[in-house]
Amino acid sequence: MSQNVIEISGLWKSFVVRHNRTESLKQLFIGWLDWRRRERRQSFWALTDVGLQVERGQMVGIIGPNGSGKSTLLRCVAGILKPERGEVIVRGRVAPMIEIGVGFHPELTGEENLYLNAALYGLDRPQIEAIRPAIIEYAELEEFIDVPIKNYSTGMYTRLGFSIAVHLQPEVLLVDEILAVGDEAFQQKCLQRMMQLKSSGTSILLVSHDLAKVEKLCDKVYLIAHSRLEFAGDPVKAVAIYREKLAS
Repeated sequence: MSQNVIEISGLWKSFVVRHNRTESLKQLFIGWLDWRRRERRQSFWALTDVGLQVERGQMVGIIGPNGSGKSTLLRCVAGILKPERGEVIVRGRVAPMIEIGVGFHPELTGEENLYLNAALYGLDRPQIEAIRPAIIEYAELEEFIDVPIKNYSTGMYTRLGFSIAVHLQPEVLLVDEILAVGDEAFQQKCLQRMMQLKSSGTSILLVSHDLAKVEKLCDKVYLIAHSRLEFAGDPVKAVAIYREKLAS
């Protein structure tokens, strides 16, 4: 039986960019009169024939320049985006920490969003109530848990989202640059919890521009540039290649 919790092969994902977006009849009429003002659509490949494997209990880093396809890859693993080609296999419960506020309803309180998010992951009310106190305490939001989250700061959003994700005991944790948000003390707290989850068998896929952190924490690193996989393997070597060839 495969030890891989995540298996990706031949992954291709494209997007369409709209130039001179037409949102009204006036703009449509102007474009009809002047071809230079007409809406144009251009497709591009965000990921091109990418493959990736993550074993149980591994922390795997993804590095590369802005716009290289790193976050798109995480969204494909999370099931948020559907690729045009290729296969994505994920075994077990996935907890994505990809974008601040995703899955939260701004008019609901922190506690109401806690119940909503946990329910979306398949937990019933008794299970949610069992972990509720730990989630609130870990997020350090005891005084604000009854406040609508539309009034939360970015850091508060992050703390609540991360706390919910890690208390679900996921088999797979997806983490984007979102952990760069907030104070340093909570960032360290998050990293410690991630290492605890890793020790217990959770697989972690981490997108980060903090190359020193990637070198120190990850078992394996994938380097992506211009939508393609440039290197997969030793973290130190991956970071060295990135610095030498791509970071300038």
